Amino acid sequence: MAEVARMVEALGSYESLVESTRARLDQESIITRMWQGDHRVWSDDPAEIEDRLGWLTLPEKMTAKVPELSSFASDVRTAGFCNVVLLGMGGSSLGPEVIRRTLGSAAGYPELRVLDSTLPAWILAGEEAIDTARTIFLVSSKSGTTIESRTLCSHFGQRVADAVGEGPAGGNFVAITDPGTPLQLQGEREGFRHVFLNPPEIGGRYSVLSYFGMIPAALIGLDLGDFLARAGGMQTSCSIKEAAANPGARLGAIMGSMAVEGRDKLTLVTSPALAGFGLWVEQLLAESLGKSGKGIIPVAGEPELPPEQYSADRLIVYLRLRGDDNKATDSLTDSLSGKHPTVQLEVCDRADLGAEFYRWEFATAVAGHILGVHPFDQPNVQGAKDKTDLVLEQFTTTGHLPSIKAAEALENLLAKAKSGDYLAILAYLPDNEEVCRALAQLRLRLTQKLGIPTTTGFGPRYLHSTGQLHKGGPNTGIFLQLTADHPVEMPIPDRPYSFGTLADAQSTGDLQALQELGRRAARVHLGDEPAAAIRRLTAQL
Repeated sequence: MAEVARMVEALGSYESLVESTRARLDQESIITRMWQGDHRVWSDDPAEIEDRLGWLTLPEKMTAKVPELSSFASDVRTAGFCNVVLLGMGGSSLGPEVIRRTLGSAAGYPELRVLDSTLPAWILAGEEAIDTARTIFLVSSKSGTTIESRTLCSHFGQRVADAVGEGPAGGNFVAITDPGTPLQLQGEREGFRHVFLNPPEIGGRYSVLSYFGMIPAALIGLDLGDFLARAGGMQTSCSIKEAAANPGARLGAIMGSMAVEGRDKLTLVTSPALAGFGLWVEQLLAESLGKSGKGIIPVAGEPELPPEQYSADRLIVYLRLRGDDNKATDSLTDSLSGKHPTVQLEVCDRADLGAEFYRWEFATAVAGHILGVHPFDQPNVQGAKDKTDLVLEQFTTTGHLPSIKAAEALENLLAKAKSGDYLAILAYLPDNEEVCRALAQLRLRLTQKLGIPTTTGFGPRYLHSTGQLHKGGPNTGIFLQLTADHPVEMPIPDRPYSFGTLADAQSTGDLQALQELGRRAARVHLGDEPAAAIRRLTAQL
């Protein structure tokens, strides 16, 4: 078992505050009570707590499943599949995407693609990159009703049937879901290659070490035994009752204490090889803690700024990979550590990702106790879904999407920025290299112009991630929604609307929800060349 990542704190004047918080955790036996499943750690109401703590023992339980998963992965290779495409959102997709980016496929194993979008351009790009007949599609949804997963499954089901025939098409599909869901029934009815039933006592964003994360990991050749052993070592360390000696509680005490004191912008800096980790952390923190007007705002993938331009509401966390080319990130964090509370976590190698998944889950649960929020529900996520359903109902009835209340001009929106705010770029755009470069430049310009932290999320992915924070967290967000034309029309089998209409309904429903909650939001439509339009917008700023 690998050593637990070394944790170095430079908290400055906040050191005594954090020590006091850890002492209070000990006095109230919070860690012991977490392991006992005491819902009162977070709420007097046990709903979505007593049946959401299965993640605590996942490394231990999933280790027993390694032979089953390894055998399944071997069968898929033997059958000649060369690609794995995961159709999922949020907790079903972000963990596997981090594993893909950080560890990649082992030699001789299929390549993994994660498709968590309804944008036609994004779907088409994914489709053109694979041989449909030789692709395994993982349809991943805890509820079994996620609209993105279901519509993508319908689309690719038709594509596979066209390629291999209606009868054998089910052999290209695998369902990962909770027991008793519509997806389980569909998989059994349509002859999916396998239907994996995940333990229902695990919430989506705490599920990366369950079937939802470990099945795609097995299919790309990850050494699951070693990966889960690293996570198991962290599980053991996080059972230590004293907060100062418990690596998860130790980090959670810092996160919670800093947020209470106004340093609620957790800025994640990583070694280059670990850059993808921020995608998963964003959802974990935002969806777990962004509610009841409280929250921790995760700031990941931010363009590097001069040290003096980092606002005074930040906590810096540096996830460092030993042996990586860390000169630039070392220099940045060294320059920030004297001005901001800083935590450095140094991991030995990339396989320690399993341990870090567990540490951050435990830390987030502890921070939820400190903030006084329920870390396992997501009340505002459903609200955005309901808005989308209403928009689609209107389209089905009238043939048109509703006109939305006029969003304010961008200049007026930006003029409202003040100290303590953050700006979120909500991009309903294809996630390609050109768009990402243009968004990075826009984000840098906005950070410099406004002097506040910025975040970027691709829609509709972020609706299942930071969307909860945007609507349920503190009213310190400024939201810039970017939309574009759809270059192709892509119908959805058995639905009265296309993928383009679905994506537009999701962006419209999200903007309506933000406006009704009194959030500061504006939309800019970029036309048919979004990257070029973003560059022009950046130049104007």
